[in-house]
Amino acid sequence: MSLSLNGNAGPIDILHDISLEVAQGETLGLIGPSGSGKSSLLMVMGGLETATAGTITAAGHPLNKMNEDELARFRRDNMGVVFQSFHLIPTMTALENVATPLELAGARDAFEQAQAALAAVGLSDRVEHYPSQLSGGEQQRVALARATVPRPKILLADEPTGNLDATNGQAIMDLLFDLRDQYGSTLILVTHSRELAARCDRVIRLRDGRIDQSKAAA
Repeated sequence: MSLSLNGNAGPIDILHDISLEVAQGETLGLIGPSGSGKSSLLMVMGGLETATAGTITAAGHPLNKMNEDELARFRRDNMGVVFQSFHLIPTMTALENVATPLELAGARDAFEQAQAALAAVGLSDRVEHYPSQLSGGEQQRVALARATVPRPKILLADEPTGNLDATNGQAIMDLLFDLRDQYGSTLILVTHSRELAARCDRVIRLRDGRIDQSKAAA
């Protein structure tokens, strides 16, 4: 699989001949220097970027053959995504933010499930607060609850502790792996944290848009 994006001076090659298979239930860490292609690879694996060449298959579905509507439905039904920047809807409470993907999926008990998900991340007393009323650590907990409340088969996390201090980062790491264990999700994690990478089943290092075979670790 390869990825090129159009820049002002023409196409820019981002990913080169990536061949990677992730087992169901595996936790895979993607590491490497800034600009190595980690986040781009994660976005392609989640159908948020379209590969220029090659095939992307997730949970048995060929993402590269889907249109935008089909991809959106697939992500809704199969994936949870956690970003470094929390991407919460500022005009919605924590409860409403978490309930949104369930409502879009037509769940009748969306708010009951959202309440339980927020309780699972320790925010039972913050459900009616808006993102601006929450700390960074609390906002990331809401983002985690939103990503995991549909019990996704695949969980993608892009530097989930990058904007947090050490204490909150450790708490989010523990929650992330606890939720992974609870739902049996496949977890693909982009991180600069050696501690977080060490908790993964397997670690892949990227350099210049390629898998660095000399640094790949089981």
